Amino acid sequence: MATQKLYAGAKLREIRNRLSLTQKDFAAKLGVSLPYLNQMENNNRPVSTSVVLALAQEFGLDVTELSTGDSERLVSDMREALADPIFADAMPPLADLRLTASNAPALARAFIELHRTYRQTHERLASLDEALGREDARIQASPWEEVRDFFHYCDNYIDAVDHAAERFAARAQADGVRGAALAALADRGITVELADIEALRQYDPATRLLRLSTRSAPPTQVFQLLLQVALLSQNSLLEATLDFARFHSEEARAIAKIGLANYFAGAAQMPYGIFLEAAQQTRHDLERLSTRFGASIEQVAHRLSTLQRPGAKGIPFFFVRVDQAGTITKRHSATRLQFARFGGACPLWNVHRAFETPGHFLRQLAETPDGVRYISLARDVSKTGGSFGAPVRRYAIGLGCEVRHADQLVYADNLDVSNASAYEPIGISCRICERKTCHQRSVPPLERRLSIDSDHRGTLPYEVN
Repeated sequence: MATQKLYAGAKLREIRNRLSLTQKDFAAKLGVSLPYLNQMENNNRPVSTSVVLALAQEFGLDVTELSTGDSERLVSDMREALADPIFADAMPPLADLRLTASNAPALARAFIELHRTYRQTHERLASLDEALGREDARIQASPWEEVRDFFHYCDNYIDAVDHAAERFAARAQADGVRGAALAALADRGITVELADIEALRQYDPATRLLRLSTRSAPPTQVFQLLLQVALLSQNSLLEATLDFARFHSEEARAIAKIGLANYFAGAAQMPYGIFLEAAQQTRHDLERLSTRFGASIEQVAHRLSTLQRPGAKGIPFFFVRVDQAGTITKRHSATRLQFARFGGACPLWNVHRAFETPGHFLRQLAETPDGVRYISLARDVSKTGGSFGAPVRRYAIGLGCEVRHADQLVYADNLDVSNASAYEPIGISCRICERKTCHQRSVPPLERRLSIDSDHRGTLPYEVN
C-alpha cells in the first residue's frame, strides 16, 4: 500500500510563527534549505520524514498536530455554505475546496464567516417589520454561533483551562472535588446551601450566598459548584483566554465565559490524565466512568470528546446532542465526520432512535459517503424538572469514532466490524450528501442533476444522476 504524502504547509507556518522564527532560522533548525522549507510551507512539496523527526526532537512537537482535522472541518463547513441555493451555479470541485482549506485556511474561514453573515442578514430582512424605526437595528453575528465556532476550531480542547482544572483536582486529594470546591468557596467567604429552588444555581455577590437546587442530581450539584469556583478563582485565566479569542460582541464574550467555566468544571470533575487512563482501562465504558467520577453519562461522553491534549491524545471522538426535533444543540468532532452547521443531523443516524429506547445504549456501524466507517453509540439523556408538572427536557446524545479504534471500545464487542454489509449509510446534510438512493432524503443534492419521469415513481419523486 502506498504511503500517503503529508502536505501541511499552513500548519508549518503556524508553528514557525508561534515560535517567532524567521524562515531562515526555522530551516536551519530543521536541517533543510530555505527554498525547501518555502516549498513545504506553500504545499509544493510534502513534509519529509526528516522534518517530522526534527520537529519532534528539536521542539518537542506532537507530530499529530500536523494532521489535525482542521482542513476536514473547513472543507465540510465550506461545502455546507456552498450548498446554499445562491451558489447553485457556482459550486467549485471538492478538490478546490481541499486545496483552499490546506493552503489558505484564513481565507476559508473568512468565506464561512461571510456566508454566515449573509444568512443572518437574510433572516433579519425576512422580519424587517420588527426592526423598522429602531436605532439598534443593525446586523450582527449571532453570539451563540460565534462561541460555538470558537470551541469548534479549538478542537474543543482549551489547554490552559484544562491544565488549571487538573491542578485544582490534584489538590483535592481525600476530600474529592466536591469537598475541594466547598473549601475553595469557603476560603472566599462564600456560604453554600441546598434549597428547593427551580434554578440549578443562584449566587448573590452581595450576601456571598450560593444556593444549589435540591432537585438536581448529585453530579449536577458538583458541576455547578465547580463552575462557580471557576468564575471566582479562575477569572484572570478566563479573561485572558477571552482576550485571545477576540469576540465581536460583549454578548458572545459573556456566553464564552460561561462556556469556559463549564469546561473547567468538567475538566476538574474528570481530570485529564486520570480520566484518560481510566477511559483506556475500562475500554471507554461510559457507565463505569460515570460511577467512578461521579458524573452524568452526558458529562462523561462530552469529556471523552475533549481528550485532544498534544502528546497525550485519546481516541478522536465525535460528540453530539440533539433534541426531539433533530436539531443539534451541542456538537464537536475530532474525527473526519463533521456535523451540519445549520439544521439537524442525518435521519438515518441512530441518535434519533435513542428516544424510542430510553435508558438503553444503541450501537450502530455506519459509513459516510467518503467511505469512512464509524462505530456510533446513542442514548437518551432526558432531564426531569425535579417536581410534578415541571417540564422535562428531552435530548439524545451520540458518541463515536472511526471503526479502526473498535478494539478499544467495549461497545464494539460482538459487532461484526469486518462485514461491509453491517454498515448503515449515513450522511451530513441532504444538500451536500452524494448518495443517490437514500430513502430518507428530504431535498436533492446540490451538486447532482435530477431526472423526473412522470410515468415512474420510486421512493423519491426524482432520480439523482
